[in-house]
Amino acid sequence: MKIRGDLWRTIWRSADGLAVEVIDQTCLPHTFAVRRLQTLADAAYAIKAMQVRGAPLIGAAAAYGMVLGLRERSDDAGLEEAAQALMATRPTAVNLRWAVQRMLQVLQPLPAAARIETAWREAASICDEDVALNQAIGGHGLALLSELYLKTGAPLNVLTHCNAGWLATVDWGTALAPIYRAFDAGIPLHVWVDETRPRNQGASLTAWELGQHGVPHTVIADNAGGHLMQHGEVDMVIVGADRVTAVGDVCNKIGTYLKALAAFDNRVPFYAAVPSPTIDWGIIDGVREIPIEERDANEVAWVQGRMENGDACRVNVLPAGSAAANPAFDVTPARLVTGIITERGIAAPHALRTMFPD
Repeated sequence: MKIRGDLWRTIWRSADGLAVEVIDQTCLPHTFAVRRLQTLADAAYAIKAMQVRGAPLIGAAAAYGMVLGLRERSDDAGLEEAAQALMATRPTAVNLRWAVQRMLQVLQPLPAAARIETAWREAASICDEDVALNQAIGGHGLALLSELYLKTGAPLNVLTHCNAGWLATVDWGTALAPIYRAFDAGIPLHVWVDETRPRNQGASLTAWELGQHGVPHTVIADNAGGHLMQHGEVDMVIVGADRVTAVGDVCNKIGTYLKALAAFDNRVPFYAAVPSPTIDWGIIDGVREIPIEERDANEVAWVQGRMENGDACRVNVLPAGSAAANPAFDVTPARLVTGIITERGIAAPHALRTMFPD
């Protein structure tokens, strides 16, 4: 996707072939910075500190993290150490576990001396496959938006929550892939961008990347979505997901459940866009079975921004002594979900298994 008119991915092997480079998303939108990851510890920190984030990108970063771990120690113990270190970084996004297990499956049968180059190739394949999956999601979502536009004949207003654009993946994005495809196809549309407290990933990431691509958008406070739906100003909600259950429960950034409730009450279609590695076929009840990450309370207490003179700053918004809680995700029950957009098409939540019989 585009940054200042140039095409980028979020993660890539360095030019010297010895490291991995990523866009540091903790610096956006005010500073564009590339970080070089040279060690297993670098990769684990990048995931945990959310320099890279979004379920598909976490998986890609974990795959490359396995490579970096093998560069330090390529025997069986080193392989297991790398896997455990990466799996411990973030508990909710299932793509992380999927990518690590895939790397283990490929690498464990090999002799230690043959593992590193194979690991580089497999991690690159995971990245390329993610791009292809998201392109396909974009195509199916484009058909959905095209149909809605033909029906209404008016510019479309789409609401999204958090960041499920290309910054959350290797490229294209999940929830935003249909929006980019529709915009490029000439369908007039506008995106309502939830700010997404406490980390403001909508305001700092989604708005930034939409702006880079030229897509019309407006940032709104998280609590404004229901009001806009009541007044007919939202035609569709599209979100991403960090994990989807076998029956279509959608685990996504905290606040998604409230958007789904408002959409259901106002008969606004609510879709989740997810590649198949985000579906956890071993879980049925998302509310009770999906582990919800509790992040540092300082993310609630402190807000990052920019002063009038352009300098970056952090300010505390809480009274001294006030406690803060920070659950990072919530689960939207399948009954509130209109459909799930995957690389194989759009399925009703209860029909996911029929779309993926394998």
